Amino acid sequence: MKGRRLPVWALLLGIVASSCGDGLSPAGRSEAGLENETTVMMDLPAPEFDGPVSLESALSRRQSVREYTDAELTSAEISQLLWAAQGVTRDWGGRTNPSAGGRYPLELYAVTSSGLFHYLPYGHRVELLSTDDLRDGLSAAALGQEAVRRAPAVFVICGVFARTAGKYGDRGVRYVYLEAGHVGQSLLLQAIALGLGGVPIGAFDDAGVRRVLNFPADHEPLYLIPIGPPASES
Repeated sequence: MKGRRLPVWALLLGIVASSCGDGLSPAGRSEAGLENETTVMMDLPAPEFDGPVSLESALSRRQSVREYTDAELTSAEISQLLWAAQGVTRDWGGRTNPSAGGRYPLELYAVTSSGLFHYLPYGHRVELLSTDDLRDGLSAAALGQEAVRRAPAVFVICGVFARTAGKYGDRGVRYVYLEAGHVGQSLLLQAIALGLGGVPIGAFDDAGVRRVLNFPADHEPLYLIPIGPPASES
C-alpha cells in the first residue's frame, strides 16, 4: 500500500449523470419528493473477498491511529472500506453487518479532499454530493480534533431511526446504536487488513456535523471514523 497515491476523484471510475428516481438516492431525499434531482454517480472497483490478512491478525493489530501520512486513499481502498461497512452480500439484500429486522437504518458517507460521497450499497457505487473539501469544517464540529482534519478520508455513520422504530418502537433506538458499533468495528478491522489505521470518534457536535455535511433532518450522526496510512509504525 505504499508509494504514490492519486486523489480519489482522479481514480473513481464510471462517472455518470443519473436521476434519483432509481431508488438509490440518499435516504430522506427521494422520500422528500426530489425524485427528479440529478446527481452524479460513480461506480466503485469490485471489492476483494479473500485478503492476505487473517481476522485474528487484524484483531491483534487493531489500535487507535490518529496521525496519518499525506497520502490519499486509492479508489480500491475506499471501495473495500465501504463494502466492509455496508456491502451487500446476499441476493435478498443482506449486508456485511447485521441489522435488526433487516431494516438497515444506517447511511454511510466518506469525506475526502475530493468531496463528500454517499455510499449506495445496491450497485456498490457512490453518489457525489459535494466537490468541496469539508474536513476543516468537520474537524471544527468534532471539537477541533486533528485526526478529522488530517485523515485522507473520514467515514461518517448516520442513523435514520424511523426505519427501525417503525417496526420495533422505542426499542429500535437501541438497535440502531448497536448496528453502528458493528459497522464501526468492520471499518476499523478492514483498515488494518489494508495496512491503514483509524480511530472511532464520538465526541462531536451533532448539529454542527449535520450542518457542515448538509444532511437531511432525519440523519443523526453517530460516528466519525478517520482512516489513513499511519504516520509511523508502532
